[in-house]
Amino acid sequence: MTESFDLVPVLPELLVVLAAMALLMLGVFRKSDSTAPATSLAVAALVAAMLLVWAVGGGDRQAVLGGLFVLDPFAVFTKLLLLAASAVTTIMSLSYLQKERLGRFEYPVLVLLATTGMMMMVSANDFLALYLGLELQSLSLYVLAAYHRDTARATEAGLKYYVLGSLASGMLLYGMSLVYGFSGTTSFDGLARVFGEHGGHPHMGLIAGLVFVLAGLAFKISAAPFHMWTPDVYEGAPTPVTSFFAVAPKIAAMALLVRVMMGPFGDMADQWRQVVTFIALLSMFIGSFAAIAQSNIKRLMAYSSIGHVGFMLVGVAAGSVDGAQGVLVYLAIYLTMNLGVFAVILSMRQKGRLLESIGDLAGLAKTNPGMACAMMVLMFSMAGIPPLAGFWGKLYVFKAAVDAGLYTLAVVGVLASVVSGYYYLRIIKIMYFDEAADGFDRAGGRALGVVMAVASVVNLVFIAVPGPLLTGAKAAAAVLFPAAG
Repeated sequence: MTESFDLVPVLPELLVVLAAMALLMLGVFRKSDSTAPATSLAVAALVAAMLLVWAVGGGDRQAVLGGLFVLDPFAVFTKLLLLAASAVTTIMSLSYLQKERLGRFEYPVLVLLATTGMMMMVSANDFLALYLGLELQSLSLYVLAAYHRDTARATEAGLKYYVLGSLASGMLLYGMSLVYGFSGTTSFDGLARVFGEHGGHPHMGLIAGLVFVLAGLAFKISAAPFHMWTPDVYEGAPTPVTSFFAVAPKIAAMALLVRVMMGPFGDMADQWRQVVTFIALLSMFIGSFAAIAQSNIKRLMAYSSIGHVGFMLVGVAAGSVDGAQGVLVYLAIYLTMNLGVFAVILSMRQKGRLLESIGDLAGLAKTNPGMACAMMVLMFSMAGIPPLAGFWGKLYVFKAAVDAGLYTLAVVGVLASVVSGYYYLRIIKIMYFDEAADGFDRAGGRALGVVMAVASVVNLVFIAVPGPLLTGAKAAAAVLFPAAG
């Protein structure tokens, strides 16, 4: 590993945050509506940041800014995913913002600032850097949740997210202070050395601090029992914001959890595995059963995301290279599935009004067969039906759990996946076998159609070309386990 004060590894973050500042100035000084040009420039900045991440991220692990910030294959992999998620959801949001007359230049600025925080999170090599990135992301997301400020639902969503997010931040800070107090350092490299010296028998104060840190991070990935904000925020926030919440912050927070648990706390795996296993079991159970009763498709997607987080945590609980690889593969597949589904949800318009009820999809196969086909593929993939991509995502995390001897966790995961299949298949049944309702408006937007088509094709053909994703995820995961290499 090289350590220097060279700012080249930080160029992608600098680009995104400078773009946010430039767009803020553009919106302030431009007299006419700046939504469309600001959104286009924001997407261009995100794409440019992806190219920069790819360009500067090759080679060895690089630590800069006094060791606070690290760029390695793991950070590169997850940054590419979250930048792609931010760019696509921003493109998907434009037609909605214009139709709902919510077009304000602040939207893409907030997305860019939140993305900067996420990029800092996945490259954090110190608790101080972790917290700064986490709070930059969270403060932007609180505002985005309440972006439609004229509606009670959006205001309630933003307030709930803010209050519960503040509670989670307090738990995280308390855990960090305990870890610092009993170890004397906040650096991940320093913590790894301290825990290694304890020979797997750390002080009880460190274990208590770890539990609080884990609880704070579990809130950020909406894992049970810290999931209480998710259904209300998903339902109350504007739909493009919900689509953003469902992918980019989830990728960043899960990547952060993997780095923290398998990096500095890797030698304490026997202590944290029990907590992660409990959270995974509870998340899979709640995500599978609570979604069955939902009639609002955004709330259903909220509980679906809780269930998927439970499946990802199965890979985390394995605490191995294969487990980390399985989580990264799952994140990439989860990204494509959710983008496609939310493109369908954003296309559910009737006479100019956006619909959110699952029953509104009745007979969609007759009125819009293309959209129904895309949704069917994505629902089958989310349910884990082979040979679609969703099946392989679950297979890799369950295999890692079995290899680690976590047989009960793997079996419960398979059973939870079977239960969750009910509400995914129910949507397919409503689209193909229920009486046709009035058709949706045809002017759904070309961007939404492209996202639907690409997402469904990717989930269909993944089995034919899994190599690049598996190879990239393996290389990214191996960085967290230098001893294994």
